[in-house]
Amino acid sequence: MSKGLTSGKDVTRIPQRNERMPLSPGSGERGPLQFDSRHAKRMGEALSAASPDVVTVPPTTTIMGAIKTMTFYGFSRLPIADAGTKRLIGFVTSVDIVDFLGGGLRHNLLREKYGGNIFTAINADIREIMSTKLTYANDNSSLNDVLRLMYEKNVGGLPIVDNETRIKAIITEEDFVRFCSGLETGLSVESFMSHNVVTAPAQTTIEKMTRMIIQKGFRRMPVVQDGVLMGMVTASDIMKYLGSGDAFEKVVTGDIGEVMNQPIKSLIKRGLVVTEKKADLGAAARRMMDGDIGSLPVMDKGLLAGILTERDYVRALAENRGILS
Repeated sequence: MSKGLTSGKDVTRIPQRNERMPLSPGSGERGPLQFDSRHAKRMGEALSAASPDVVTVPPTTTIMGAIKTMTFYGFSRLPIADAGTKRLIGFVTSVDIVDFLGGGLRHNLLREKYGGNIFTAINADIREIMSTKLTYANDNSSLNDVLRLMYEKNVGGLPIVDNETRIKAIITEEDFVRFCSGLETGLSVESFMSHNVVTAPAQTTIEKMTRMIIQKGFRRMPVVQDGVLMGMVTASDIMKYLGSGDAFEKVVTGDIGEVMNQPIKSLIKRGLVVTEKKADLGAAARRMMDGDIGSLPVMDKGLLAGILTERDYVRALAENRGILS
């Protein structure tokens, strides 16, 4: 738990999951997709399958406020909507925030507009770094429509909006992993995993890791030490690290160099959960759901053979739509 600060707006400690966090107007805790039946012959409308309680924040929310919200709910992406009308106007992801704080293109804004003052920058409005290039589905879209759009546009989450672009629900890659969890899909992990995996040595600094994630377009990387897989580090892990605890206090007091020079192995907080190449996608999805993780290293004879991510489930379902019927 962060020790908190007393100056500036919206820079208090990040609440824990068992605490109540105020929601933005018109928002609520977003539950999982409520599929009518996994084995239904017809899936029906996407809107009726998703929870209507979607968490949004207004564009005047501070960057730190967005970090708090994303950390509290475990989100890697956050819709930005007008507080009054709920009209969707943007999105921010954990990669965007890491880019801003950690040295990507958005970091130029921090240097040029805020003179490198981290404390001032994280109290700027989230609209400063949000993306306004929106991909969304209409509220009469089918699940297959949503799936196809996520697959074609390569997006991790898709807002569902009405004809006034007011956000009604959101469907994410995780929802499709949840749908597959425990099913006998007849599809192997090996068929959909990424085979050419880039790994990072355990002593790699957080700064270097951040640049690798941004430059290569990754959201996560396996961490190895002496050829042995230690775990995974994600953009969300880096975002949480930079926005909480002692690291956050050092960031806002200007000692960001010390924060960014820590080895990435210090960010590994959970035990390693893996799968095998020949495992069914449904069994692997169950492991991801049980472990509350967005990816699985794929092992073969004790060696890292690939990585399976939530995005791979979107591809698997898009290419094998019979699973949804």
